[in-house]
Amino acid sequence: MFDSVFGLPLHPLVVHAAVVFTPLLAAVAVAYAVLPRFRARLDWALVLLAVAAPISVFVARMSGEALKESRYGGQAPAPVAEHESFALPLLLTSIALAVVALALVWAVSKGRGRTLTTVLSVLAVAGALAVTFYVVRAGHTGATAVWGLG
Repeated sequence: MFDSVFGLPLHPLVVHAAVVFTPLLAAVAVAYAVLPRFRARLDWALVLLAVAAPISVFVARMSGEALKESRYGGQAPAPVAEHESFALPLLLTSIALAVVALALVWAVSKGRGRTLTTVLSVLAVAGALAVTFYVVRAGHTGATAVWGLG
């Protein structure tokens, strides 16, 4: 299911969605957390990115597994294995950031208090930092695996 589309490997096609949506989720979550006056303008963008980013990372991960299996079987070269090692942490951090972002939008929209909003804002910034680290590492190791960049 995650191996190809129209005869092309799916991974190189969908990985770009993860590379775009995930940093956007991080940036919008930070903006929403630290710039309260812009929250009314950012809430729907944050909600949509909180859905799109983890889904795109999941599809990228599954299609990467399918590509690895079709190309290498059980013997992936070291650069591919290193790239793959960032897939699960990226998926988990993107899910965690999405949950925190959705909770933050909910807390703000329901007026749930400054303490909860502050805690969720701090968690959103921390989650954004973590997800940014993993998306950069996954992207760099993927480029290294494909293009031999060092």
